[in-house]
Amino acid sequence: MDLGIAGKRALVCASSKGLGLGCAEALAEAGVNLVMNARGEEALLAAAQGIRDAYGVEVETVVADVTTPEGQKAVLDAAGTVDILVTNAGGPPPGMWSDWEREDFIKALDANMLAPIALMKALLPGMMERGWGRVVNITSQSVKAPIAVLGLSNSARAGLTGYVAGTSRQVAGKGVTINNLLPGIHATDRAVSLDTGVASQQGISIEEAKTQRAATIPAGRYGTRQEFGATCAFLCSQHAGFIVGQNVLLDGGATNMTL
Repeated sequence: MDLGIAGKRALVCASSKGLGLGCAEALAEAGVNLVMNARGEEALLAAAQGIRDAYGVEVETVVADVTTPEGQKAVLDAAGTVDILVTNAGGPPPGMWSDWEREDFIKALDANMLAPIALMKALLPGMMERGWGRVVNITSQSVKAPIAVLGLSNSARAGLTGYVAGTSRQVAGKGVTINNLLPGIHATDRAVSLDTGVASQQGISIEEAKTQRAATIPAGRYGTRQEFGATCAFLCSQHAGFIVGQNVLLDGGATNMTL
């Protein structure tokens, strides 16, 4: 399918690895020029060069922590005029309700709610003026079904979801769509970290921990960054202009609900 976005320009945050990289790759395959961001320079430069070599698109890189005001300014200054925004940032650490203080919630809100909002606030006016734009926020399956040990993430991402629900309907008439992608477990560094923790706690191998977790997913496996990226690219395409304010689960059926 021709997504109809060749020649567009996208800012993809936290895109040197994992799901962000999957989104950057899929957009590049559709002919989109990229501004890629990450905190680690080495991985970012390698990922960017790989995309240039594979797809022949223009790729700019910005080494910055997008969860900070300084990082947001850096990526926005580099991005300039963009047609597509993909927001992404790592989630806060797990724990129990009794572990967290006000400062912990502020950090979570800064990273997983206020940073995406700041980027949207900066870039939406230009998209609306030009009459076309796409925003995809990478959030979490916990928005649909909260995960007890991820209370910080549950809170911050739910707040972002509420913001998007209202804002998306205010900008849709100008040709701009905002939607959220809600990943379950994918084969990324995050999954390796989680499986390593389980293996250590239970005294089993990492492969056994992975098999154990995969058994809880109806699809029987972890997702891939490529299929996640393909979904992101479709939401950014010319064909997705009637999809507004939606929360799209990519979790292999792990979240058991009817709506």
